[in-house]
Amino acid sequence: MTEGARTVEVERKYDVDAGTPLPAWTGITGVDAVRPGELRELDARYFDTEDSVLARAGVAVRRRTGGPDAGWHIKGPREGDGRLEIAWPLSDDDTIPDAVADTLARWTTAPLTPLARIENSRTAYLLTGPEGVIAEFVDDRVRATDLRQPDLADNPVQREWREWEVELGPAAPADDAGRDAFFAAVEAVVFAAGARAAASDSKLARALGH
Repeated sequence: MTEGARTVEVERKYDVDAGTPLPAWTGITGVDAVRPGELRELDARYFDTEDSVLARAGVAVRRRTGGPDAGWHIKGPREGDGRLEIAWPLSDDDTIPDAVADTLARWTTAPLTPLARIENSRTAYLLTGPEGVIAEFVDDRVRATDLRQPDLADNPVQREWREWEVELGPAAPADDAGRDAFFAAVEAVVFAAGARAAASDSKLARALGH
């Protein structure tokens, strides 16, 4: 079974209104600079079986263009504070690559069909300290299309929202206590700016109205 690059994501999501100002990143221990924002136009298509085997297992598979990690991704079930992501290079079309299908076989070998399209205008900021990148903060303006109902092709169900994400970087605290303290400081800053706890920890779930 061939697998791609593996990483574990540890992140937090927050809902914000369209006009909410960006946070003022002050008072967070270890953060001494915020790099200028980088705009990324992301376009992802998600897939699942007709009976939602992957969703019920807590797994998501997508093909995404744009950004530094364009390609095929499998996000595995959440484990503790993180979630495993496996990535492969971008293919020419939406045909599931053999390597991706091989990895998905632990959950299903059934055919996959389009589930949703998520387009995202993302501005990414790196929060850095003396040892490097502590976290990445992203400001996402999302437009999602539900692809499960082909009879609505001329008038698909679409949803739009804005959210923030903070994902730990390589220089983040390695111990649980340090991570908890860091996210507590982050939440004090983002809540002061007007953010709220996210209604969903998954863009895909939100795209499908869950």
